[in-house]
Amino acid sequence: MIRNKWIHRLLIISVVCMLVGCSQNAKSSNSEGESELEDISIMLDWYPNAVHSAIYVADEKGFFAEEGLNVDIEMPADTNDPLKLAATGKVDLAISYQTEVLVAKAEDIPIVSVATLVRHSLDGMMYKQASGITRPKDLEGKLVGYPSSSVSEAIIATMVEKDGGDISKVKFADVGWDLMPALSTDRVDAIVGAYVNHELVLLNKEGYDVKVTDPSEYGVPDTYELIVVTGEKTLEKKQAAIERFWRAVTKGQETVKKNPEEGLQVLLDHENDSFPLDEEAEMEGLHILLPLMEEADLPFGFQEEASWKSVADWLYDMNIITEQVDTDELVKNIVPKQNNN
Repeated sequence: MIRNKWIHRLLIISVVCMLVGCSQNAKSSNSEGESELEDISIMLDWYPNAVHSAIYVADEKGFFAEEGLNVDIEMPADTNDPLKLAATGKVDLAISYQTEVLVAKAEDIPIVSVATLVRHSLDGMMYKQASGITRPKDLEGKLVGYPSSSVSEAIIATMVEKDGGDISKVKFADVGWDLMPALSTDRVDAIVGAYVNHELVLLNKEGYDVKVTDPSEYGVPDTYELIVVTGEKTLEKKQAAIERFWRAVTKGQETVKKNPEEGLQVLLDHENDSFPLDEEAEMEGLHILLPLMEEADLPFGFQEEASWKSVADWLYDMNIITEQVDTDELVKNIVPKQNNN
């Protein structure tokens, strides 16, 4: 009887050990599975907003994990940080602006552009309907607010001169990023450096009748507004991971296109507390953005050499850069053109 009791206890202990062992093996297996995900980081150009929806959706829906990636999405403390940190390898990827990337490359900053997120310009010359401004030439004798950027001044100069105006008669005021209040309070007559998917939407939502003139209608090349860059050394080490990252973002973009409301909600769930989002304005902005992010005959993210060349030549002609940029070295597409369906 005693022997049977001990046999019974030993069987229980054995079963418990087996169960514990299985549990530990499962945990070990999960840990190994998690460790197999490759870490990759991306720094946004600004606080999270509608333009970043595809990235957050890719994370939320598990598209990054499906590609074997654990993605760290970071926000910059300063708008100049993304390029610098990508160049030095402090972050793997960064979202930046085509003009800024060309300026940086002309200064021998070791960066590479791997994809375009928004393939058309979002910038515009904005002014109130009541200002009497209807075209660039009308800026003569007016005050234009801009955000501490020589590129913004060059945009206005190109537009005014293309319209037959005299740029020497146009006055400029560096208002930093206070573009909206500068225009709404009539501190300036017009602004440049403001976006059609953000400032224009918010100004009109607040009741100001603001109009916009597209710079590309007056001699300024249509730019890739937002692009994804990496450091030269990072691309050598992590090209495969970067390609997988973009496949996941492409899936995220398709999801947002099919259901913008759901995609935006994912973004809103990740809004930065310091920069609360206006849901109505972000939705309107997203509908403005979506057709500007793609071309029907090109894969999402594909960069065309002609765009880079035209923008680089314009920056050189406007003395923004003093050295011509070798765009072959700068641009490395991570999505092949023939992959478009």
